[in-house]
Amino acid sequence: MADVAKLAGVSHQTVSRVLNGAPHVRPDTRGRVLAAIRELDYRPNSAARALVTRRSQTLGVVSFDSTLYGPASMLDGIERAARSAGYFVSVASLRSLDSRSVQEAVDRLRDQGVEGVVVIAPQTSAISAVAKLSSSVPVVAVGSGTKARVPLVSVDNRAGAEAATRHLLDLGHRTVHHLAGPIGWMESEDRQDGWRRTLEAAGAEVPPVESGDWSARSGYEAGLRIAQAAGVSAVFCANDHMALGLLRAFHEAGRSIPRDISVVGFDDIPEAAYFTPPLTTVRQDFGELGRRALELLVAELAGGRETPAPVRISPEMVLRRSTGPAARD
Repeated sequence: MADVAKLAGVSHQTVSRVLNGAPHVRPDTRGRVLAAIRELDYRPNSAARALVTRRSQTLGVVSFDSTLYGPASMLDGIERAARSAGYFVSVASLRSLDSRSVQEAVDRLRDQGVEGVVVIAPQTSAISAVAKLSSSVPVVAVGSGTKARVPLVSVDNRAGAEAATRHLLDLGHRTVHHLAGPIGWMESEDRQDGWRRTLEAAGAEVPPVESGDWSARSGYEAGLRIAQAAGVSAVFCANDHMALGLLRAFHEAGRSIPRDISVVGFDDIPEAAYFTPPLTTVRQDFGELGRRALELLVAELAGGRETPAPVRISPEMVLRRSTGPAARD
């Protein structure tokens, strides 16, 4: 910084004001300082700044090591929101979200000087781990339904499942079959609960649940079984990838979509609009998820004393050509 000040012909304090965006610096002075910074390729020492300000401007994220669209998109939304808020992000990616692994990850992030931690917690084991955390930095959970004991943000999965099921019932289908996600995932449990409650409220039959593991392969295998069952005219899938496999199985079985069977997914992955036919689905706003999580964490950093109420983000139905009126008897 002293070298920059000497080259620009200004004081050390003026360079500091320019770097911190202070308003009371003459435009020509600011220009000389910025030119000197470029010429010298100067970079502020973040470690030294953190010692002075006691702020690292870094947040930690504990993430499930997964290529699944939901958790990966949550991480992307959090990173984008953090950058917009002026924070760096340090990510600890875990293969298992058990209590010990999550605690060790949070401890590692604390050793790096993070100011707060976001835990992406889509599994029930992760919720239990978050509840047992011992940490001197604020922690916010994302994607954990409403059962965590820390500030949390999640998509309203029950409302999304209710909307998907209601859409199919409104098209005249007598009931809606469900291809659920795996046991132990909050999204799977909440979406199944929303589907079941909607059928019961409508006085419709509640069929047996088929289960997959979020993959297109598991959707395909379940689709082969469902295609052979009599009386199936509508299926709500717990995510779009399983819906993709389901559509392939129905095509191979000679079942036309949506003439014979209507299909709804969940997530609105980028490829959903290009399925055959384009998939009706429930869209999650992962950018909003990240933004709201950062808002909660920043509020905690500012000294929030009480755990705020859970933030639930409403999903949106996206109507495409995979759903249609029930065939008349």
